[in-house]
Amino acid sequence: MGAPVSTALDVTLRAVAALAAFLVLPLLVGQTEHKVMAHMQGRLGPMYAGGFHGWAQLVADGVKFVQKEDITPAAADQRVFRFAPAIALVPYLVALAAIPLSPSVVAADAPASAVLVLAVTAVGILGTLMAGWASANKYSLLGAMRSAAQLLSYELPMVLAVASVCLAAGSLSLTGIVAAWSPWWLIWQLPGAVVFLVAAVAELQRPPFDMPVADSEIVFGAYTEYTGLRFAFFLLSEYAGIVVMSLLFAVLYLGGWHGLFSDQLGWLWTLLKGFVIAVVVIWLRVAWPRLREDQLQRLAWLVLVPLALGQLVLTGVWVVVSA
Repeated sequence: MGAPVSTALDVTLRAVAALAAFLVLPLLVGQTEHKVMAHMQGRLGPMYAGGFHGWAQLVADGVKFVQKEDITPAAADQRVFRFAPAIALVPYLVALAAIPLSPSVVAADAPASAVLVLAVTAVGILGTLMAGWASANKYSLLGAMRSAAQLLSYELPMVLAVASVCLAAGSLSLTGIVAAWSPWWLIWQLPGAVVFLVAAVAELQRPPFDMPVADSEIVFGAYTEYTGLRFAFFLLSEYAGIVVMSLLFAVLYLGGWHGLFSDQLGWLWTLLKGFVIAVVVIWLRVAWPRLREDQLQRLAWLVLVPLALGQLVLTGVWVVVSA
């Protein structure tokens, strides 16, 4: 009986740790976004809440969302409308559980974890589609359709970029990829890294790829009819997506836990590298204007897909030659 009890305890501890990280890291990214944007744009508001450097801004936002009335449109499909935020949020919890911070710090070390993470993150778009369809609002539906088109366009270059890394490492496991990583990849896999980062930002519908929630055109897209905590869950899923994509980028292209004292502090290296990428994602929101829908599609199909295919061919030739 000792072994099953020990295994069950280990699984429980890993699940609790993954849930704690899922609840803390997106809020940390949200707080960072408030501060980075405030400094870059000279915004004073986020610097006042709570006193020193506006430390309580995130708390104030939480209180605001809790106090707002939870409204469901009379013509909406109420069950789907209410369930959509959970569908948008939960896949990122599953993805986070499969991303290793170090060889021993991972909630679920799946054999093909790279494929698993890509698959479950793609499920999150269903929450947006459900929200737009169920809202009984033409602007919501239009935003949901834009989200679907954007996902289809940018999923392909992202998958091709990750396939290149998996081919180079000879493994579909994220742990195996980091084990095979070398600093040379920073140059050799750089085109794929750029493709992955751009595609990740587009899949998260973050500026400059926020056409599905363009307030000047379609109010707020699929989220137009949402209020209170349900709207907050959609925002939380966005920040959770930033955490997942940033950590995945750090594992695939930056060597994950490789660094000084990696045996003891490897998990910290992965978090720090992911945090740097999260700041880059925030910087893109501030620095770049929104693209038009036709520019979005041209960038995906005429630039990113050929670049990702070229990276994949280069990696394949190198693997064959060096075998």
